[in-house]
Amino acid sequence: MQINISGRHVEVTDSMKEYVTSKLERLTNHHDRITSTHVILSVDKLIQKAEATIHVSGKDVFADASHEDLYAAIDSLADKLDRQLIKHKEKMRSHR
Repeated sequence: MQINISGRHVEVTDSMKEYVTSKLERLTNHHDRITSTHVILSVDKLIQKAEATIHVSGKDVFADASHEDLYAAIDSLADKLDRQLIKHKEKMRSHR
């Protein structure tokens, strides 16, 4: 899985990159065909925001989360992506 991390109005540090990578690594447990991930971390006044687009075989999954703390926003983002990937995988599985 290729992860691209960029920042808007914030400098992305090594610790932020490691945190995002560690949180998104657990997504490969649920879906093994994740090709690329693009994460955008941004700051708007007092609100920290994290957005991610994941390209899975046949679909693009998007989620965003905002919080006062950037690390809490990344946690929430990872949870949302996790739920969406599980739902997508269940839809793709044949029930016949």
